[in-house]
Amino acid sequence: MPCPDCGTPNPPDRRFCRRCAARLTPTTAPAPLPWWRTIWPFRRRTRSGSGRATRFLVVLAVVLALCAGGFLLLPAGRHLIEDTRDKLGKAKAVTATRVEASAEVPGHPVGHSTDGLSNRYWGAPGPGASATYTFAKPFRMVDVIITNGASSSPEEYAKQARALQIDMEVTARDGRKVHKKLALSDKPGPQTFPTGISDVTTVRLTLDAPAGAAPERHLALAEVEFFQRS
Repeated sequence: MPCPDCGTPNPPDRRFCRRCAARLTPTTAPAPLPWWRTIWPFRRRTRSGSGRATRFLVVLAVVLALCAGGFLLLPAGRHLIEDTRDKLGKAKAVTATRVEASAEVPGHPVGHSTDGLSNRYWGAPGPGASATYTFAKPFRMVDVIITNGASSSPEEYAKQARALQIDMEVTARDGRKVHKKLALSDKPGPQTFPTGISDVTTVRLTLDAPAGAAPERHLALAEVEFFQRS
């Protein structure tokens, strides 16, 4: 075997050149590490296969944590978490501290819409009338239950007109406004509408799309109930 430095022939069992003492079988330079192996705790060289599964699991956990953190910072991620908490949690009623109406007919004030009695109602002279409900402190509104018409009794229900659409404007603590259109069925009894809105301070309901209207009739709204996440 010729010496790689001086070219002197050497017997095959020698490890160093008999003339210049150079190594006859030079070691191969190690391959450069991948970029992720230059970061702690992966930069330490190990034997082939040693700790490979552990390193893979650590990298996978870091990637998943970064993805989850980025997702949670997005509005869609936060909304998904809040909606999931709404479905898993329980709801309890919350009462408005102040109720005001843009218009009401004599004998049927807007306060009747939150008195817990379905045989008394808020009477509005026509579409476009609104009721504003103000709450003592912000809350997460998960549901709104509306009992339309003059009463939950079928006989009394049909005696007055009723709104088949309600425009709901919700104002949050930071001034943000959320608009929803509630389409009601023309039938007596409570109707539930999921909302899922956080930091609610006021809710304004505007009546629209009247049914059963006549000159001697007015719009009737028996009861409005708000529910928060307990």
